[in-house]
Amino acid sequence: MPKLARLCVALLAVAALPAAAPQAAESSGGAVPRAKTLYSDGPSGRYLVDGSWLRRLDPNNVGLAQGWQKQGGGAEWTPTKVPNAWNAGDDSLTSYLGSVGWYRNDLRLPAGAPDRSWVIRFEQVNYSATVWLNGVQIGSHSGAHEPFELRLPKAIVKTGAANSLVLRIDSRRTVNDLPPSRNNEFGEPQGGWWNYAGILREVYLRAVDQIDITSVNVRPDLPCPSCAAVVNWQVKLSNLGTRTQSVTVAGRFGPQRLTIGKARLRPGASTTLTKKLTVAKPKLWSPARPYLYDASLVAAVGARTLQRYTRHVGVRSIEVDSFGRLTLNGQRLDLRGVGMHEDAPGRGFAIDNAFRDKQIGYARDLGGLMLRSHYPLHPYTLQRADQLGMLVWSEVPVYQIPNPQLAVAANRARYVAAVASMVEVNRDHASIAVWSIGNEMATSADASQASYIAAATAKAKALDPGRPVGIAAGGPTSACQSAYDPLDLIGLNDYFGWYVGESGSIADRDLLSDALDAARKCYPTKAMMITEYGAEASTAGQPEDRGTWAFANELIKFHLDVYATKPWLSGSLYWALQEFWVRPGWDGGNPFPAPPLHQKGLVSFAGAKKPIFAPVQKAFKAVKQVGSTR
Repeated sequence: MPKLARLCVALLAVAALPAAAPQAAESSGGAVPRAKTLYSDGPSGRYLVDGSWLRRLDPNNVGLAQGWQKQGGGAEWTPTKVPNAWNAGDDSLTSYLGSVGWYRNDLRLPAGAPDRSWVIRFEQVNYSATVWLNGVQIGSHSGAHEPFELRLPKAIVKTGAANSLVLRIDSRRTVNDLPPSRNNEFGEPQGGWWNYAGILREVYLRAVDQIDITSVNVRPDLPCPSCAAVVNWQVKLSNLGTRTQSVTVAGRFGPQRLTIGKARLRPGASTTLTKKLTVAKPKLWSPARPYLYDASLVAAVGARTLQRYTRHVGVRSIEVDSFGRLTLNGQRLDLRGVGMHEDAPGRGFAIDNAFRDKQIGYARDLGGLMLRSHYPLHPYTLQRADQLGMLVWSEVPVYQIPNPQLAVAANRARYVAAVASMVEVNRDHASIAVWSIGNEMATSADASQASYIAAATAKAKALDPGRPVGIAAGGPTSACQSAYDPLDLIGLNDYFGWYVGESGSIADRDLLSDALDAARKCYPTKAMMITEYGAEASTAGQPEDRGTWAFANELIKFHLDVYATKPWLSGSLYWALQEFWVRPGWDGGNPFPAPPLHQKGLVSFAGAKKPIFAPVQKAFKAVKQVGSTR
């Protein structure tokens, strides 16, 4: 389990629900979860809890102790499926601000050894979740974009009957949360994407036969493209059984087999095994040849296998050279790509792998090699990026956090913990090119922002020494920031000629070139990319008319032409791939808005390529993105 998740579930309260709590009028059937996963890498023994769930809303948003007795009218349990966003399709202010809801699943344990332990894993819940099993509170978690696990106490697990799993979810946020809930000076809610509520990604039940492989890190270090690689293993084991066990962990790296290590573990004890392996002539991972090594593991006691852990990794180096250019395996990058949100009509963020494949397909058809989101992407998306040779800008939702919130030490610690969770969960993915620790922070970085940047960068590098750490800055017009000194890469969000900016600073697009040059002078040895540019477009019209496809096409071409004159740029990412919901009243500068819809997308919310898709596709495909000679 990632460190953040362990911290979030520490000190679990064992508190029963009120004795008078009513039973659901309708049972979810006591189904046995299926031995199925939506992504392949990870531990064995996972069962997808995707059968019949029940859901009820809490119209009074009452507290934990009252939540079962004071359900108002219309709050009966109704059948649903998980993943689920209960406010998908509801564009009201109430929907956006958040509410309280409950989920229930009466599940039966799969057949197997009676001494197995069970762990429940939630890939994403928004925002705060409290979890009960058979009427006993077993844990809680806060944070919309981090997976978490809870161990099911053996004393309350029923092996021959249905187990009532209940979640109370509160999607209301504060200004200190990630992303924050905040208002502008007019009292209007702000935020970069819709606040979808519920169990937004899948749920797994994990079987543990005494020994649990709780985390795996396989990190290949490649000093130079023609050098031997050194593969580093860190494997954490925990004994969840009742007897001391002598465990051997064996692994492989492609055709090579090896013993990672041995340990003798008392009940409740944990240890971390480490190993190094030199690979003389590694096959390198790249977009042209995304070779992945099978680095799977087996934990065994004697001849008995207790757990398997599937893992695939790529050998490659991604670095910033002495001239401030991002490189892959020593080749300079001039990347083209897109930002994206996992948002679908009627489903919100509760999408499936078929929708993820569609979004990846749009990006590849476009000719893009990099994906970016404001939060860590689903494991399946990252797995496919590994397999297809796409790169990922991986970011935490430290989004537009004002300096007063960063001045609170507890907040900074939580934000750094979010970075740690992102890195620990996803660091084995060859596709991830940069860890981004934030987006559009205050343009004038004070001491508190500098403290966060330094701590978050140090944490990411400690957990994953071989990958650049960056930030998506608000734009190229701010003065030089010494707070950015620890970073390897600076992303610039560029909306010259679309938005006005503070005091009209970005209204004139002809000022873009000079602004980019001034930014480069601030950071001459850091890699720099454009992490956002684009224009809202929703109708036909003339090139001089804002909000038209013709206007957007002309503005996009202008920006790409300017970028082409800056050989020090390591790439540019269009914002965004597909339309998505932002917030009530959103117009994005479009004279023809359709709030809450973000209309800069190259693909409509319904999934149709817009007239701005083809010109961007032509521009992307004309660029040599790997091995750039610029």
